[in-house]
Amino acid sequence: MTTAAPVKTQYEAVIGLETHCQLSTATKIFCNCSTEFDSPPNTNVCPICMGMPGVLPVLNQKVLEYAVKAGLALNCEIAPYSKFDRKQYFYPDLPKNYQISQYDLPIAQHGWLEIELVDENGNPIRKRIGITRLHMEEDAGKLVHAGSDRLAGSTHSLVDYNRTGVPLVEIVSEPDIRSGTEAAEYAQELRRIMRYLGVSDGNMQEGSLRCDVNISVRPVGQKEFGTKVEIKNMNSFSAIQKAIEYEIERQIEAIEAGERIVQETRLWEEGSQRTVSMRSKEGSSDYRYFPEPDLTPIQVSAETLQQWKSELPELPAQKRHRYETELGLSAYDARVLTDDRSVAEYFEATVAGGANTKQAANWVMGDIAAYLNANKLSIADLAFKPSSLAELVSLIETGELTGKIVKESLPKLLSGDISVDKLPRPIDSSALEPIIDEIIAANPKELEQYRNGKTKLLGFFVGQVMKKTEGRADPKLTNQLLAQKLNG
Repeated sequence: MTTAAPVKTQYEAVIGLETHCQLSTATKIFCNCSTEFDSPPNTNVCPICMGMPGVLPVLNQKVLEYAVKAGLALNCEIAPYSKFDRKQYFYPDLPKNYQISQYDLPIAQHGWLEIELVDENGNPIRKRIGITRLHMEEDAGKLVHAGSDRLAGSTHSLVDYNRTGVPLVEIVSEPDIRSGTEAAEYAQELRRIMRYLGVSDGNMQEGSLRCDVNISVRPVGQKEFGTKVEIKNMNSFSAIQKAIEYEIERQIEAIEAGERIVQETRLWEEGSQRTVSMRSKEGSSDYRYFPEPDLTPIQVSAETLQQWKSELPELPAQKRHRYETELGLSAYDARVLTDDRSVAEYFEATVAGGANTKQAANWVMGDIAAYLNANKLSIADLAFKPSSLAELVSLIETGELTGKIVKESLPKLLSGDISVDKLPRPIDSSALEPIIDEIIAANPKELEQYRNGKTKLLGFFVGQVMKKTEGRADPKLTNQLLAQKLNG
């Protein structure tokens, strides 16, 4: 008698992200110090951001505007009344020994954003991820570990306070994410939105966008959450995805081995591609929050709120939907074109100039994108304007230019060295016929084979004509004339 093997437990991950997004203001949140990146250490500081006795912070109005606009773009409820709080913790890069943040009355909450993935058939898969809250706070400084000791590692640490007081919004998602792929797309969509708004550059390599992941696993069907682990130190979307995938496997293996998952903070090690334990996780009570006494509560009037709402641009998800439904583009094309607001605006201006939608999309996503990547340029750097691309696409469609000529001349067009009207035009039929006659006469063997049924040799003759004319022959006209003469 054989016994059935036990059914293997299936697990699912429950994931939420805490994202710190640096706002692109010229000055800090509570003082007039510059927020410029990579300034010499400790040069963008003053008594206010250094927390000297007797100084008073004053809220930067632009920070409030940017935070509210971000909240609106994330479909949040904007609080009619909110306040700042002191978050107490003691660390060398925090000169006041507390951080001014928001605790129980954040500026925005109860929102959502839509992520979009594409399946293997190119069809969009859309999912809403809830936003618990968005609040304003100041950044801490930066510790630089220096010196070298064979046993102890660094011998000392230095502190750069330039970043202290740089304005942030912290955006906390609901635990609606179920995979590393979804988490990476959520973070990318969040960055797209911030960049579309112009409230943050979202540069992860400069620390302008920093994501912490909270993750637990549970048996499929179980309502209760598992023990949550936080992962820090991820500086790319790829790292977010890989860290989550690793941590899901680590937690499942630990549970099945009878081990207990500990609530803790772990770091992602890029070199070893694994998470490692850092410290036990603090709770909110450890921070001893209390209202910030030096800042007045915040009230955003209905008029101001309406004004800021009217200034919001069309957002990435809205553009994607419109490109698919109104312009007839595929989900993939819509995603690529809307990833960057300036690229989307360039494409839309090209279409508005009369260009065929699909052809305009192909040029922007293909040859133009390749040129920009190769030369490390943004589309705003191009001397070649959307109106010129629209003209180019139309001339190719009418046969007044050939794709080969355009592709060969594209670098000069994009750099502004030549204009569309200076491109060599295709050879007309009266000039093309004698060239075709010459090529047919020079290849009697291929002509005989063609007439004996090897019709694929038409491509050989077309290639010879293109070579002879240096690509100036119109392919459609060339094919027509060749077919007539070869079959004659």
